[in-house]
Amino acid sequence: MAMLSLICARHRNSVRCIRRTLLYPFTESFSTKTFKPIEQSNPIIPPNSTSFDHSNVRQTLSCYANDWKRAIEFFNWVQIQTGFNHTTDTYNGMIDILGKFFEFDLIWDLIKRMKEDPVAYPNHVTFRIVFKRYASAHLVEEATNAYYRTEEFGLMDETSYSNLIDALCEYKHVIEAEELFLVKSRDLVFNDDVKIYNIILRGWFKMGWWKKCREFWEEMDRRGVCKSLYSYSIYMDIQCKSGKPWRAVKLYKEMNKKGIRLDVVAYNTVIHAIGLSEGVDFSIRVFREMKEVGCEPNVVTYNTIVKLLCENGRIRDAYRVFDQMREKGCAPNVMTYHCFFGCLEKPKQILKMFDRMINSGVRPRMDTYVMLMKKFGRWGFLRPVFIVWEKMEEQGCSPDASAYSALIDALVQKGLVDEARMYEEEMLAKGLSSKPRVDLGTKPLIE
Repeated sequence: MAMLSLICARHRNSVRCIRRTLLYPFTESFSTKTFKPIEQSNPIIPPNSTSFDHSNVRQTLSCYANDWKRAIEFFNWVQIQTGFNHTTDTYNGMIDILGKFFEFDLIWDLIKRMKEDPVAYPNHVTFRIVFKRYASAHLVEEATNAYYRTEEFGLMDETSYSNLIDALCEYKHVIEAEELFLVKSRDLVFNDDVKIYNIILRGWFKMGWWKKCREFWEEMDRRGVCKSLYSYSIYMDIQCKSGKPWRAVKLYKEMNKKGIRLDVVAYNTVIHAIGLSEGVDFSIRVFREMKEVGCEPNVVTYNTIVKLLCENGRIRDAYRVFDQMREKGCAPNVMTYHCFFGCLEKPKQILKMFDRMINSGVRPRMDTYVMLMKKFGRWGFLRPVFIVWEKMEEQGCSPDASAYSALIDALVQKGLVDEARMYEEEMLAKGLSSKPRVDLGTKPLIE
C-alpha cells in the first residue's frame, strides 16, 4: 500500500504541474480534423486570460508530448486567444511532437506558417527535426526530398546536408546515407567533408557492422580524406568494441606520429584499450601522460581506471583513485559506484559503499537497485535485498518489473513462496507484467 500511495502521489504532482501551465478550456471535445491555418487577425484576449511566455508555452507543449491533438489545439489556442506570438523555438517544439506521430502534412502546414512569419522563420533545427522524424518512420526518400526543399528557405547548405546524413545514420539507414553521400552527391563540395565521413563511420559503429566499419575506414584513405581527431576516436572505439583493443593502441601510436593532439575523449578510449590489451599499469602511464600534456581527466577517465583496477582485483588501488577523484574536484557518478559494486564480495562492504553513494548526493538508478538485489539474491542473503528495496522506496523510486523480479527470485531461492507470490500479485496489479510466473501458481488478474 505504501508503494501504491507513492505512485498516486507522483501522479497527483504531475496533474498539478499540468494544471498550473495548461490554463485554457479543455472541457471541449478534441477535434480529430486537420486544422486550418490561422488567419492573420487580431485575436480578442479575454480579461481573465493567462499571460503566457515562451518558457511556459514550451513547458506546456512538453507536457503533451504524447498527445499531438491536445498539443496542436493548445498551440493554436494560445496564439488566437491570448495573443501569444510563437517563435521559431515553439514552432520547432510543436513540429517535433507532430513528427513523433508521423503527422507530416500538419508539419508542412506549420512550416508554411513559419515562412510567412519573419519572427518565426524556419531554421536548421526545424529541418533537422523533420529529417529525424522522417528517418524514424523509415521514409528515406521523403527525408531526402525535405533536404531539397530547404532551398526555399535559404537553408540548403552543408549544415542541412550533414543533419540529413546524421538523421539517416541515427535510425539505421546507413546504407542509404553512404550511397547518398558517396554516389548521388559526389559532385557536392563541402568545406568540412570529414565531418560527414565521421557521421557515416559512427553510423556503422552504432549498427555493430565491424566489417563495414573497416571497409569505410579504408575508403576514407582511398579518397584521401584528412582524418580528424574525431575520426580516430570513433575508430579506436570500434576496435575496442569489436574485441581488438590492440588495434586501437596501434592507432594511438599512429596519431602520435602524425602529431595529432588528443582530447579527453580520445585519451579515455586509449586508456581503456591499453588496459584491455596490455594491462592496467600501462593505462595508468597513459593517464599520467595525459595530465602532463595538460589534458584534464574527467569522470569517465577516472571511472575507466577504477573499473580496470577492480577487474584486476586491485581494490585498494581503486579506492585510492576514487579518493583522488574527489580531491581533484571530479565528483564520482553512478558508474563509479557500479565499478565497486561489481567487484566487492562482501554484503557489508557493498552496503557501506551504497550508503556512501547516497550520502554523497549521487542518486542510484533503477539498474543500481536491480544489480545489488540480484547479487545479494545469488549469494543467498535476503536481509540485504530488503535493505536495498527499502532504500529504493525512501528515494522515491518506484520499482519496475526487473526490480520486482530480482526480489521475487531472492524470496523463491529462500523458499518463501507465499511472500514471493504477494509481491508478484502487486507487480501484476500495477500492470508491470502481463503473465504470472508458473512456478508461483499466481492466478491471473480478472479485469
